[in-house]
Amino acid sequence: MSGPDFNLLLALDVLLEEGNVTRAARRLELSTSAMSRALERLRKTTGDPLLVRAGRGLVLTPRAAKLREQVHHVVGDAEAILRPTAGFDVSRLAQTFTLRNSEGFVETFGPEIIGRVFEAAPDVRLRFVQKLDRESRQLREAAVDLETGVVGPMTSPEVRMQTLFRDRFVGVVRVGHPLGTEQITASRYAQVRHIGISERGLRPIDDALQSLGFQREIATTVGGFASALALARQTDLIASVPERHTSGIRAGMLSFPLPFDVPNFSVSLLWHPRLDADPAHRWLRACVRAACESVLRHLQKC
Repeated sequence: MSGPDFNLLLALDVLLEEGNVTRAARRLELSTSAMSRALERLRKTTGDPLLVRAGRGLVLTPRAAKLREQVHHVVGDAEAILRPTAGFDVSRLAQTFTLRNSEGFVETFGPEIIGRVFEAAPDVRLRFVQKLDRESRQLREAAVDLETGVVGPMTSPEVRMQTLFRDRFVGVVRVGHPLGTEQITASRYAQVRHIGISERGLRPIDDALQSLGFQREIATTVGGFASALALARQTDLIASVPERHTSGIRAGMLSFPLPFDVPNFSVSLLWHPRLDADPAHRWLRACVRAACESVLRHLQKC
């Protein structure tokens, strides 16, 4: 069974506004006979005459009079959907965006992101939620607007992505830790007890150590970078965390490059393609990119 012909809505809108077949035909650049055929189809579809003869003119039936405003709004909404976006004014934007990030990102880059967003759009609200896995389901289901993280096998292939910055793992211990008294070697690094981080991509560290004949001893396991650094700050355990990603929460601690080769990795901005051309979302992505660049420039100078 075929569905309704939505092209008839435009004809109905003009007919109800003009109340005249000839004028409606002229507005739609149709012949009068074509407009008359459209009216006949509308009468069959709605089961109502819609326009009836009254003297020399036509008048709306009661149902047509009730439909006129509703149809006009529907046609206007459809035209707005299909019309290219123009005149986007970010200062008038009033919207809540949800950003999903791993621990450390908000502490390091959040203040700069918030500053840039609120300065340009005071009525925008940002909601930061913790990223506990690399699945793309929340982007796909529109539970979040934007994510940051490392692209991996769990990242859906349809997700759009753009690299924000390159990062590397560093070791972090408390100030005064015995490890900091001498040169840090792979052997000394492996001999000290470590903090494991569940659900994180620390496998490259273990693989690199294993290739050298060493193995870390994991004394305790936590859920994220912030927790690992909090423990390392008050114990003799080592936390191995991304350098740039955690710059905002490593202050007052001793950080050192890992004494063996571990591949660097990229932290990316991720979003669903349905938001690719949305002007508000494009503006938000630009704010996050600019904020990250600004923070990293400042860190390089320090």
